[in-house]
Amino acid sequence: MRHLDLRHPFTIADAEAAGLSRHRLTSKAFRPLYAGCFVDASVEITREVWLDAALAISPPDAFLVLETAARQWGATVPDTSTIHLGTFTSRRLRRPGLVLHRYSKPIPLLRRNNRRLTTPAQTFAMNAAKLDLVDAVVLGDSLVRLGLIEVPELQQRCGPSRNARRAARLVSDRVDSAMETRARLLLVLAGLPEPIVNLEVTDARGRPRRLDLAYPEWKVAIEYDGRHHIQREEQWQADLARREDLEGIGWRFVVVVAPDIYATPDRTIRRVSDAVAAAGGPAYPISPEWKRHFPVRA
Repeated sequence: MRHLDLRHPFTIADAEAAGLSRHRLTSKAFRPLYAGCFVDASVEITREVWLDAALAISPPDAFLVLETAARQWGATVPDTSTIHLGTFTSRRLRRPGLVLHRYSKPIPLLRRNNRRLTTPAQTFAMNAAKLDLVDAVVLGDSLVRLGLIEVPELQQRCGPSRNARRAARLVSDRVDSAMETRARLLLVLAGLPEPIVNLEVTDARGRPRRLDLAYPEWKVAIEYDGRHHIQREEQWQADLARREDLEGIGWRFVVVVAPDIYATPDRTIRRVSDAVAAAGGPAYPISPEWKRHFPVRA
């Protein structure tokens, strides 16, 4: 009789091997997850528990792919409740919220948290081939930010997809957040120059300061203010003081919040282009490409 950890998802076959009757499985002591998969009723059902349940009912060679692999690496991808697994077997598996992808050729894999999954480079290549360009760059920036891969390797291993190749060329190694990525891409896709990410400058007193996005030749800075800045008054006041110090030596600031990206990107582009022009820069013609990725909403 085999020992069975009831607090970890297990199948009917696992239960029978441990001497646990099917009649007991139907009691309130256990909670069904996928059909044929159970866990002790006292266990809190988290995404990780669902993931282990999906692996338990999948072929033994199953591994994490696509968004599921990206989240396991800690990277940023659009949220979904669907679990994506890969396999090299021909076994069919149909469960709500679970997609099993079959691959005929070897795929580079690693192990993380005791689960097999695609490598960071392969994770980027597979996701970027099907994601919107902006979401693909957000993913790439996050993988680089986490120290899982460097930009040259990501660009070299991004795969044959045209979207993945273009996204890889747009990935930066200094971005601190997904919203910084989105703000940067809004400007680039609108035809403005690529801003420098996290530029280090000094204020009038010689103190080091860092700017989210900047055009140093015109002393124009674009900064994203998230909810955490608003909720932390001390940080918010420090940001205001820092900007005032830099404004005193000629810097212009365009402060961006979430609605400026998700609802009124057209106004944001105009604010930045106006700031560049007011600082003596050229009046760049605005490309319409940004409209494909940043729709204006009422």
